[in-house]
Amino acid sequence: MYKCEVCGRTADKHHIVHRSQGGIDFPLNIKHLCHEHHRGKTGPHKNRTTDIQYKLELQDKLHTLLNKEFYKEEELADSLRINTGMARKLVKELKNHKEGYRSKDIIYRLMGEKEYHEYMLEEFCEFIANF
Repeated sequence: MYKCEVCGRTADKHHIVHRSQGGIDFPLNIKHLCHEHHRGKTGPHKNRTTDIQYKLELQDKLHTLLNKEFYKEEELADSLRINTGMARKLVKELKNHKEGYRSKDIIYRLMGEKEYHEYMLEEFCEFIANF
């Protein structure tokens, strides 16, 4: 049984980069949230600010974790705590250089082929204020 990372109640898995956005099932992409913090007003499914904040946190963690320029499939599997089949699937469409796969390409793929920036939070808040 999982505990909500916000309040400690019984929780379910939340994919930070949703599977519908190209996210995959690996430990860093999972946040345990109770029903209220998952699908409630302040949860990432109904609150864009929360959604972007979680994605920014994940992206930062990935940059810290994958701090070398290149990775081989085995290293990637170990670093992300996924099996080699999942690592192979992850890099399937990425360019394989002689040194391995570029970490920036891997992170881009893990983030659903999107790059997130702090200004996205500001732009979204400004949009809501003007609405």
